[in-house]
Amino acid sequence: MFENSRIDLGVAPIGWTNDDMPDLGKEISFEQCISEMAEAGFTTTEVGNKYPKDPAVLKKALAEKGLKVASAWFSAYLTTKPYQEVEAAFIAQSDFLKAAGANCIGASEQGHSIQGQMDTPIFGNKYVMNDDEWKLLTDGLNKLGRIARDKGMKLVFHHHMGTVVQTRAETDRLMAETDPDLVGLLFDSGHFAYCGEDPLAALKAHVGRVRHVHLKDIRPAVVKQVQDEKKSFLQGVRMGAFTVPGDGGIDFAPIFQTLSDAGYNGCMLIEAEQDPAVAIPLEYAKKGREYIRKTTGL
Repeated sequence: MFENSRIDLGVAPIGWTNDDMPDLGKEISFEQCISEMAEAGFTTTEVGNKYPKDPAVLKKALAEKGLKVASAWFSAYLTTKPYQEVEAAFIAQSDFLKAAGANCIGASEQGHSIQGQMDTPIFGNKYVMNDDEWKLLTDGLNKLGRIARDKGMKLVFHHHMGTVVQTRAETDRLMAETDPDLVGLLFDSGHFAYCGEDPLAALKAHVGRVRHVHLKDIRPAVVKQVQDEKKSFLQGVRMGAFTVPGDGGIDFAPIFQTLSDAGYNGCMLIEAEQDPAVAIPLEYAKKGREYIRKTTGL
């Protein structure tokens, strides 16, 4: 598997320190985080809030551990803010990433998002866009994608729980209404599974647009509890809704096979936010890395 692909295996710092809920992992330093990433056998990482803000300093610190920057999250507000304001923030973020050695930037539309609202139930409350808002989003993404391409980078869109692009149908529409040369898909197994979609079917439908992969597993019993008890997305994280591949309810073998058959080249990165006091980050990073090794041979 993946014999004809170039795969970078990575892990996100969100398993060590949570940017949305800073009390989770507040005692864990940047140095501990990247040291344990390297110890667990990974070669790439995404950028967290504790990472150095100087790209040269960041690049050097990671290189000393045999790591490099794969990407970073970008909060787009194309449906709620003036385009020029979003563009300026995008240029600043992409310039930082380019200087840090990355070639990918992952955008999530945060206009109308409920993912960061601690007391809003994640199920049944997401915003649904009208046609004018869809056009704002897709036209804006095409413009940002062109900026990224001109820098030699790629823009990938991150479908996400609680946002305006959460479901399979919304992802389908976004892919249909954006330029394939300018906007790729960040495929996230966990977010599709969380909202009740089939992640494998979604991947098969759009594998030709996938340019970055988040390997996220879910604990179905916890997700059901989140839904039944009307908990928010952030409360679900604290409850343990997410975990690393091989520790939850998703069968990743056919997902890996589909990516391999398509000749996927790029990063596959574990992104599994948990409470590090409960799910010891190094232990879970090693668990996820071993599962990938056993399942793919990588």
